[in-house]
Amino acid sequence: MTRPWHLGFGLILTAMAGYVDALGFMRLGGLYTSFMSGNTTQFAVALGHGKPHVALMPGLLILSFLTGGVCGGGLSALTPARWSTPVILGFETVVVGSALSAGITAPDSGMASLLLALAMGMQNAVLSHVQGFRAGTTFVTGALFSFGQKLALALARRGGAYAWVGDCVVWLALLVGSLAGTVAYGRFALYALAVPAGVAGALALVATGLTVWRGSGGAASPRRAAGQV
Repeated sequence: MTRPWHLGFGLILTAMAGYVDALGFMRLGGLYTSFMSGNTTQFAVALGHGKPHVALMPGLLILSFLTGGVCGGGLSALTPARWSTPVILGFETVVVGSALSAGITAPDSGMASLLLALAMGMQNAVLSHVQGFRAGTTFVTGALFSFGQKLALALARRGGAYAWVGDCVVWLALLVGSLAGTVAYGRFALYALAVPAGVAGALALVATGLTVWRGSGGAASPRRAAGQV
């Protein structure tokens, strides 16, 4: 896959992270499925108040996210570079689909939320090797800061006039995804997980198709044609 495709995938995955984070926030009463900074704070506060039973769920979410990161990094390291994106997205599709199944069959078990955290940790590995995209699709605090910093430089005429646009779009992707997740959960409850499962599956299929096409020489054909002119 080329860098523009990876960046496009990154924006979609960032929106998907916002979607499942909003859903998890409402379902778990203030915890997150992708924003581990918030969960870490709540974990520490619960321990500090001597309430280990309250700390259990944020602790499990952090562990699930970490496990997903290890799995995604392992798959990326063990898979040929051009196949890493479709392989990781394929596994993510399975995990999010399992979260959907768990949410329908055992909605009060918390298993759906843990599986979503696992999937979100895994999907960060999709863009870990792409230069120019912030190192993850489930956290945008750095992008928001960079947006403000670059905007200030643009206003002061000391930086590119539109250098801030990329970071702004990343933040907006999370915002739009979160809004969509809020509306979807309000209407469909945990059946709303069908959306990220479908999106992950579609991205996995597209990534597979692009990888096969480039492997068969499709991407090189324009250059060959140009050389024959």
